[in-house]
Amino acid sequence: MKKGFTVHGEVQHCDLTAVLDDELIVVELKLGLTVDLLVQAAKRQRLTDNVYIAIPKPKTRLSSKKWQDICHLVKRLELGLMVVSFLKSGAKVEVLISPTPFDRAKSMQRNKKKRERILAEIKGRHADYNVGGSNKTKIMTAYKENCIHIAYLLEKFGALTPKKLREMGAGDKTLSILTKNYYGWFEKVQRGIYSINDKGKQELADYPEHVKYFTEK
Repeated sequence: MKKGFTVHGEVQHCDLTAVLDDELIVVELKLGLTVDLLVQAAKRQRLTDNVYIAIPKPKTRLSSKKWQDICHLVKRLELGLMVVSFLKSGAKVEVLISPTPFDRAKSMQRNKKKRERILAEIKGRHADYNVGGSNKTKIMTAYKENCIHIAYLLEKFGALTPKKLREMGAGDKTLSILTKNYYGWFEKVQRGIYSINDKGKQELADYPEHVKYFTEK
């Protein structure tokens, strides 16, 4: 520590302290960023607003998504962050984050579009078919539900135009879904007219709950 601070180690369970007049800085040291370290640092915030955590400089790039997420968490907890590099010439300490109040309103404003996308996705679903926390099962999205709806209509009524499908409730994205044909379920039988192919019919059978919903709708 510079700027006239007096540094002490292991004071009342604090790993490092630095004092200048009545200003107190606390630094908690660990070999890695763990929940225990964050809990320990949060407890030190009962003593001062100036709490840092210090860890060895990670091997991962500081610009990586994982590291950026860690930095966001540190800022969210209003902590400071130091990283230590161990060189032949000695230890080098870098202050990456200083403890400052977290502006939650500003953070939410920056993520306004993402919030809107989440709400739009929720409104676009007819039911909740996904299990929270699952990472090995396929996720049902509003887009896929829309594809299933179109496939159901084409199987039931035969080849149709995008306009007719929209009139039957398939939604504004109908033409885009048919032309992009992301799942390979559709085919153009003539100009402006689409049908469901064998692959679409076969895979539509994998979604009986959706078919039932659209049948009863």
